Amino acid sequence: METEAKKVVCVTGAGGFIASWIVKLLLLRGHTVRGTVRNPGSPVYLNISFGWVNVKGVALAYVLACEVPSASGRYCMVDRVIHFSEVVKIIHEMYPSLPVPEKCADDQPLAPTYQVSRDKIKSLGIELTPFETTLRETIESLKEKGLVSF
Repeated sequence: METEAKKVVCVTGAGGFIASWIVKLLLLRGHTVRGTVRNPGSPVYLNISFGWVNVKGVALAYVLACEVPSASGRYCMVDRVIHFSEVVKIIHEMYPSLPVPEKCADDQPLAPTYQVSRDKIKSLGIELTPFETTLRETIESLKEKGLVSF
């Protein structure tokens, strides 16, 4: 039996929670991994919009998708799609003493936001946690663990 040729794989955001597990799995399977990470001390924010969801809700949705007899197919969980400039603004309002970037990384128009339907995920009985709650919980958890201080 032939063995699969091992590949060189690029993982963007390799320092992130999910990507770090992908890196680990790829390495365990013998692949070479090249990772990209951003400079956490950068004075600029990225010109991107992306969807946010609370990981506790994702875990609950996974369990409910196994337990609810009518569950089928894929479930897309997004509480809110938001541009990074708005994330920075909300963090600054919640934690005025926490240093945040003040300008965008490029001079291009801001990346657009979009809507994601919540109908299918709500059919499982899930109520999505508001973005601001998720953000506050995340920052407080990082603070409790000594990973950020302000």
